[in-house]
Amino acid sequence: MCLAIPACVEQLISEESAIVNLGGVRKEISLALVDDIAVGDYVIVHTGFALQKLDPEEAARTLSLFAELDDLSGELPA
Repeated sequence: MCLAIPACVEQLISEESAIVNLGGVRKEISLALVDDIAVGDYVIVHTGFALQKLDPEEAARTLSLFAELDDLSGELPA
């Protein structure tokens, strides 16, 4: 199973790389697979590559679901 995570682009380094924010962690990723990315855009990131641009509302919904899962995991017995 693969997991791709929404991330906000914080800084463009070059045409093919950017710094994104993944839940508070800043990481350099490749933009080689996507076009027309700007600071503030959300992208789906998998293994260090942006796979596609994501609508900000969809990104917010997805990040909210991840946060809800994190909250629920704290309620599970050890």
